[in-house]
Amino acid sequence: MDRAVDWGQTAFSAVTVAFFLEAQVLYPFLLLLSFGVVFAVHSVYASQHQEDVEQPKVTGPGGKPLPVTRIKVERSRARVSTIHDFSHNSSVYFKTGTAIIVLTFMVHGLHVLRQCMQASWADAERFTNDELNVYILGGIFYWGYIGFSLAGPKPDTPNPIHFSVWCIGLAYELVILLAFSLVFQGLFNDLESEGPTMELRPTQQTVPGDAMYLALLVVRICALLGMVGLYSCLNGIINIPRWCPTDMESQLSQSDETTPLLNTHATGHEHNSGYVNGSTTGSPVSHRNRRRTSDVRRANGTSKGSRQKQTEFAFYRPDKLPHRSWWEYIRGYHVFFPYLWPAKEPRLQMLVCVCFLLVILQRVVNVMVPIGMGLLVNALAEAHVHGGPMPWKELLFFLTLKLMQGPSAILGSARSMLWIPVTQHSYISLQTAAFEHVHSLSLDFHLGKRTGELLSALNKGGSVNQFLEQTTFQVAPTLMDLFIAIGFFWIKFGPVYALCATIITFSYLVLTIRMASTRADQRRDMVNADREEEAVKNDSITAYETVKYFNAEAFEFKRYRGAIETFQNAEARVTAGMNMMNMWQTVVFICGMLVVMTIAAYEVVIGSRDIAQFIMVMTYLTQLQGPLNFFGSFYRTVQQAMISGERLLELFKIQPNMVDKPGVPALENCKGYIQWRKVDFDYANSPALRDLSFECKPGTTTAFVGESGGGKSTIFRMMFRYYNCMSGNIEIDGRDVKEFTIDSVRRAIGVVPQDTMLFNETIEWNLKYANQDCTDEEMYEACRAASIHDRIMSFPEGYNTKVGERGMRLSGGEKQRISIARTILKKPKIILLDEATSALDSETEQQIQAKLFQNKELGADKTLMIIAHRLSTITHAEQILVLHRGRIVERGTHAELIGKKGRYHSMWEKQAKAEEMARAAAHAKEQARKALKEARLSKDSSDEHSDDGGDSVHTLPITPAVELPGLSMTTPPP
Repeated sequence: MDRAVDWGQTAFSAVTVAFFLEAQVLYPFLLLLSFGVVFAVHSVYASQHQEDVEQPKVTGPGGKPLPVTRIKVERSRARVSTIHDFSHNSSVYFKTGTAIIVLTFMVHGLHVLRQCMQASWADAERFTNDELNVYILGGIFYWGYIGFSLAGPKPDTPNPIHFSVWCIGLAYELVILLAFSLVFQGLFNDLESEGPTMELRPTQQTVPGDAMYLALLVVRICALLGMVGLYSCLNGIINIPRWCPTDMESQLSQSDETTPLLNTHATGHEHNSGYVNGSTTGSPVSHRNRRRTSDVRRANGTSKGSRQKQTEFAFYRPDKLPHRSWWEYIRGYHVFFPYLWPAKEPRLQMLVCVCFLLVILQRVVNVMVPIGMGLLVNALAEAHVHGGPMPWKELLFFLTLKLMQGPSAILGSARSMLWIPVTQHSYISLQTAAFEHVHSLSLDFHLGKRTGELLSALNKGGSVNQFLEQTTFQVAPTLMDLFIAIGFFWIKFGPVYALCATIITFSYLVLTIRMASTRADQRRDMVNADREEEAVKNDSITAYETVKYFNAEAFEFKRYRGAIETFQNAEARVTAGMNMMNMWQTVVFICGMLVVMTIAAYEVVIGSRDIAQFIMVMTYLTQLQGPLNFFGSFYRTVQQAMISGERLLELFKIQPNMVDKPGVPALENCKGYIQWRKVDFDYANSPALRDLSFECKPGTTTAFVGESGGGKSTIFRMMFRYYNCMSGNIEIDGRDVKEFTIDSVRRAIGVVPQDTMLFNETIEWNLKYANQDCTDEEMYEACRAASIHDRIMSFPEGYNTKVGERGMRLSGGEKQRISIARTILKKPKIILLDEATSALDSETEQQIQAKLFQNKELGADKTLMIIAHRLSTITHAEQILVLHRGRIVERGTHAELIGKKGRYHSMWEKQAKAEEMARAAAHAKEQARKALKEARLSKDSSDEHSDDGGDSVHTLPITPAVELPGLSMTTPPP
């Protein structure tokens, strides 16, 4: 019975001792793991807590899902106070409490070191063991980092992360205290017969049995308990959460940038989830940073009250960019995943799986290389000492592993080659989606965009693709290598080596992240400067003629040189910061490597390890430096890719305000009957149209005249479904245009704009752009109708003539006639002519009018709507509408309006008088030209050698005064 009792006590004592030892050795690892989990959870919570979530109503480009819209809460709304504004004394107490915890570990370590130094090398293990060493060193490092975060160069205010860390540390210290008490009580009972000593025999090396261990443990518990209690009282955690606005929130609300760029509000882009054929307004006249906005009404609704909140569609570089957390990056960037994953390509999905298997195999090879090195060294040592054979097996095994290790070796190269079709699919998917998305955006966006900024954002698709690829095949494997290294050291060499590897890894990563994050603004400045340089270059080259008109070459050169200098200055700051970070990364790694190599060398000296194990440690440490160095450089690469892709992400989150209602049919067999019923429309800053009602029957021509800004262009834009009316209805063939798809309505309408835009291709290519299926004969007939065929044939290359950038190699009249011919080839039922002949001379204009309008070659069975400032071009119209401040003030035929003696009659009289004066001036100019010619012929040869040198204007007869109707003037000779 007594033996059974002794055996039970012994078993219980062994279990408690084992638990105590494991608790000590796991202390730093579990605390670090808890810190990582708490940090991640808090980042997610903090980024979501201050946001309202709005589910998107539409999908992204290609029908891909878009992330929810997260809107920062307004300043007037209260939120939970997560960071309390602690007083100076309270902050000092938190710093002091953490410093006390670090000092207890340091005192304990010095105490153990003193005992070991007083004893011989053989007796040193009596006072220490691996578990105690890990406990002390891990405690110093962990709590030292927590203290550094509170009292370092950029200290943090005690926040929920610190509070959670203190709570977890307190709980863990209490567990160690309980285990220590149980173990110590058992040992005290065993030693009771030998006297009241707390010292352990050499054969009972389980715990440090002195009073200092217990005293320091109690001091740590008291310090942690005090910090937890103080933080709880100051934040009201003991009672209920306090709700209060904070100064930080007020400052953010007053700032231009209140949300991350990953949400569209960061640059002023209010997220528009899509308004299904909704009523929307156009662009305001002005805005800060020249941004254009658009009022957005409810889906398919009409505006019956005050205007809704404006939505900005401009795409300009913001003045500043806010900080963001890693979670905000991930949450924003996941919008790209549907475009990058080959969902409909099973072969590519199989390649992705194979690439992942190769990545895992590479990790196995990385672990086996140091082991292979150790086996080779042992075999060589054995052969050297005992004269054995050549270790071919070990040598070939090691060389085989080296052939498979590294990104350029067999496995890495195979993975890279297999990944080529996947990355090409991702690139083309993302780039085409972005390109298609830009074309799907509304007119407001394109009126307000800055082309250079937009092109720069579109070019960042490669950065996003690179970022996601590197994250998948470099960051994740690198992190795996780091964790595998820690486990390898633990299993192969013990917890002390694992702790050293953990400290090296954690310090390296924290240093990299902190230093890189502090330089994020510098990197953003560099990226913004790069985009500004591209924008300046694009704007200047695009406005080539304007630069020449104003002799502004020197100004443009100076502006572009200034943009380059700004970029170089920002780049220099980034490069200097990068070099500084590289230096500190090297210092951290070398210091850690020095400690590990010293421990390994000491163990070789005392005989606890052999040379092969020392070489294995050195090899694995050297191998560990690769992932760490890569992570340091890659963090900068990732940050660069994130910042570069922010603008593309913003672009993806901008939604068009004109989309089809679900299930609406296409407009089939359009007849061209148009009817407007009491249509009202407002731009954001001013009314545009008021109570417009009219109808246009097929085969008729309706002309719109009036002063600039009267609403003529707005009517055309609404007809082409760029905007919807706020009230009233626009009908085609008796049905509201919102009941048809936008694409089908636009297919039924042809537009001849005043400012014709041509692609830098051949004339034939531009003409067939309207109808790729048309024949050459149809193209020729359309050009003859537009009086441009003979002119084209006079060019050396005929229809294969390149028109130049935006058609600049052609005259304005030639471009307009090509535009008319292109509209004829489209064969629409409704034709909108916006000053279609404004750049033509009178003779050509009359020819086109005779062919197209009077002979009905363009308008036969078609509905023509014409905007004209030259009233002589619309006298044939069946209906003329006179607009004034968005209202129809007169309507009728030309003769009827002339008879009314109203606004139209006044405009006609002014234009008739101006045209008569122009004809008289042209006649006078012709007379002067003839007089000059006669004067030159009447000179004799002697006059050619006169002192005033040849023809002199003083020898010419004075041109008589020419009286013009309504104006007396003298026309000088040309």
